[in-house]
Amino acid sequence: MKHDRCKWITTGLMVIMLVNTAELPAVGIQPAGDLVLAGRQAERTCVPLLLEFAADDCSYCALLEKEILNPTLLNRDYDQRVLMRKLVLDRGTRLRDFDGKAVYAADLAGRYRVSVTPTLLFVDRQGRELAERMVGVSTLDFYGDYLDQALDTAREKLREQTGCR
Repeated sequence: MKHDRCKWITTGLMVIMLVNTAELPAVGIQPAGDLVLAGRQAERTCVPLLLEFAADDCSYCALLEKEILNPTLLNRDYDQRVLMRKLVLDRGTRLRDFDGKAVYAADLAGRYRVSVTPTLLFVDRQGRELAERMVGVSTLDFYGDYLDQALDTAREKLREQTGCR
């Protein structure tokens, strides 16, 4: 009898944990499926488009996402500062580029001369770079500050080009 009660309590706790976990928002950078649409969305809100070039087997990419990029996505202030999209280079993923053409993520990386993962690009709706790219990760200590500086530079250049506020 006592064993049955423990079994029911354990089962109840597991159900509660599953329900609570299911309610948490999914955090992660959306894949770059259509850069034309992403560019338009970024332009409407007058924010730069951040492109993260990553690889599945890149431990630095996972670290950067876990420690910097995903927490940034949880901060609602960044909704008015940046739109992020991720391109995974070693999956053979196809996407629509800024010209509306189907292209492999690795080929788009080649166009931008991206050879290291992670690399962050800050671009406008046409894919033109707005700020100095961030290549690799040496230390996370100041990475968030460098990211903020790049976002500020990109947004200011975007405002100069388009007059948006």
